[in-house]
Amino acid sequence: MISLVRRITAACALSAALTALAACGSTTTQAPHAGHPAPTKSEHAPAKPSATAPTKPPTLTPGPGGLTPVFTNGPRTGGKTVALTFDADMTADEGPRAKAGEHFDNPGLIAALRSLKVPATVFMTGKWAETYPDEARAIGSDPQFELANHTYSHYAFTDDCYGLPTISEDGIRADVERAYTAFQKAGVRHVMPYLRFPGGCYDSDVLRTLGPLGVTAVQWDVVSGDAFATDADAVARQVLDGVKPGSVVVMHCTRSAAPTTEHVVRTVVPQLRAKGYRFVKVSELIGATSGHA
Repeated sequence: MISLVRRITAACALSAALTALAACGSTTTQAPHAGHPAPTKSEHAPAKPSATAPTKPPTLTPGPGGLTPVFTNGPRTGGKTVALTFDADMTADEGPRAKAGEHFDNPGLIAALRSLKVPATVFMTGKWAETYPDEARAIGSDPQFELANHTYSHYAFTDDCYGLPTISEDGIRADVERAYTAFQKAGVRHVMPYLRFPGGCYDSDVLRTLGPLGVTAVQWDVVSGDAFATDADAVARQVLDGVKPGSVVVMHCTRSAAPTTEHVVRTVVPQLRAKGYRFVKVSELIGATSGHA
């Protein structure tokens, strides 16, 4: 690590232009972290590279034969942490419904999370990103959130998955990769190496098929029940009763299919905080689990 920093510093010192200095001091395509010093305007005082090298997002070790690892919850003994996750669901055939005025987004929910200062992880379908590119880009560029893959079509990977259309085994990997393409076209630059299965349905064949992608599949241990719910208080009670240290809560970011979610969030957040819980992104829980915290 020390030799790497020296090489970067030496290369930067050889550059005469300020813009070249800035480019040389960056070792990744990620945006600089808040708090890093700005480059000096003096040619005789080149900017020093950060002593802390950026790290890759934490993932779990693949299973036997390279099977995609599956994450359900974080450590139960690592303090009162909880991750709220939101599925931005939209299937590939729902475009006409969106054009007709049905709302698959939920700006009020995102605004509530921002005002409450709750970090969260959003699992987004590629079709959702295509339909709401400005919102996808805003979520993906906001450091309060992290964005992850929920496939392109939201078609199930297994049979009998909550009535979802089923995609063939040969098309599974392509559907996941197509979502990444949709994120890129929408201007989303930072996508976490996490995947949520449509409906949460998978089997060993699916894990084997997706193994080469190097992602960690993220499930949950608390079902909010917000999908198609009309009683926000009942959903809130279900969340409050289910949360334990390290829990991952699944909710939805679609007004048409989950109209109570914003109210649920505004209800459960202060109550969980009163119980001593701290809200984190999924990546923090995975890091604590894999030893990268």
